[in-house]
Amino acid sequence: MVNYYLARTAQALFTVFAVMTLAFGLIRLMPGGPMDFVRAQLQQEAGAVDQAQINAMVEVYTNVHPEQPLLDQYVDYMSGIMRGDLGVSMWYDRPVSEILAMALPWTVFVMTISLAFTFGIGISLGAAMAYAEGSRFDSISTLVSIFLNSIPYYVAAIVMVYFLGYESGMFPIGGRISSDVTPGLNIPFIASAFYHAALPIASFVITAFGIQALAMRGNSIRVLGEDYLRVAQLRGLPPHDIALRYIGRNAILPMYTGFMISIGFMFGGSVILEEIFAYPGVGFYMFRGIEARDYPLMMGAFILITVAVVIGVYVADLTYGKLDPRASTKGGDREAF
Repeated sequence: MVNYYLARTAQALFTVFAVMTLAFGLIRLMPGGPMDFVRAQLQQEAGAVDQAQINAMVEVYTNVHPEQPLLDQYVDYMSGIMRGDLGVSMWYDRPVSEILAMALPWTVFVMTISLAFTFGIGISLGAAMAYAEGSRFDSISTLVSIFLNSIPYYVAAIVMVYFLGYESGMFPIGGRISSDVTPGLNIPFIASAFYHAALPIASFVITAFGIQALAMRGNSIRVLGEDYLRVAQLRGLPPHDIALRYIGRNAILPMYTGFMISIGFMFGGSVILEEIFAYPGVGFYMFRGIEARDYPLMMGAFILITVAVVIGVYVADLTYGKLDPRASTKGGDREAF
């Protein structure tokens, strides 16, 4: 068991390390990167370009000094990231870590509510479909789930922002809160935050709950055929105990890993979604970094999203065995018993 945990921890750390190394390579070697951008800015503003000034600005913005040996540049870059120094945004002229620290809570806010609704609706509907297997309700729910799951979330987002935002004016089409609201733990602020996040959340939930409902339906039907369920029924256990303790728990467990992985998927999907709704989260600033060739901001957001994915998979790996008593860890592999 200890070896299993150590192996998974090493894999997670290596993945994060590899992503940081890739980010360094992209910033340092990509044509038209920060060094060319800074040089062009100085030529436009001052006419004459002093190489020492260029090197100093590049070092401030990217944590990479172009005149140092490549290994020294790499060490300085990695040590800067470990300290939380992701460089300075060339577009916003602010530390990248500061920008992302302000944007992260809003992305987490939208993603957390989206996940809760997606899995809550999916699990409830899937269980109901399993109990009504073969009925008209089951057939219609299955068709609706398949249809909605086949729609990309960004298509749903564009449709919503057009009809519910531009055309009807029912919902805002940008921002995190209204301009006349004072931030703080007060009802107007909380209500405004939910109001502005309603469409991004809805676009995720509507297009994602179907696959969870189908998964829950399949798991529940499989559990309904297990011998231990028939034994529980013969023992005369109350129906609600059987539904919750036997069917519900065992049907939900296989979905746990998918739930954790969905965290990373939604963080990645936030890049397009937040741009569509002009919602200033991590994905929004990453898109802005790509548009403005702001490589420090782009790479900082890229690293943050990757770390979120790795943490989600890592936590799922380490905790699934605790939640499912049928799983054990031995020699780095999971074995069922």
